[in-house]
Amino acid sequence: MNCKITRNAANVLRRELDKPENAELKLKVFITHSHGDHAHYGMDLAKPTDKDEVVSTDKGIDVILPIGDELLDGVKIDYLYFPKEGFIITNPSKGNHGDH
Repeated sequence: MNCKITRNAANVLRRELDKPENAELKLKVFITHSHGDHAHYGMDLAKPTDKDEVVSTDKGIDVILPIGDELLDGVKIDYLYFPKEGFIITNPSKGNHGDH
């Protein structure tokens, strides 16, 4: 499984992950809804379970992904400041370049 985090997203995530109360947590990405050949994604901070895979990224942030869900393989986490500030999770490797 692969996961990409952009520089903007890594900066915002690092600030949250570096808080003392989150010391034992990792970023978890999951599917909130899927239909057809694409999915909508969510994320939270959590501890991995035996049903998860921990994926290392080039930004030094480990990401928890549920094992065996192909729509999560290749997700990209970005953080945009315009037109609306917030995280955007897509999966370009599966043809998902944004919500519709």
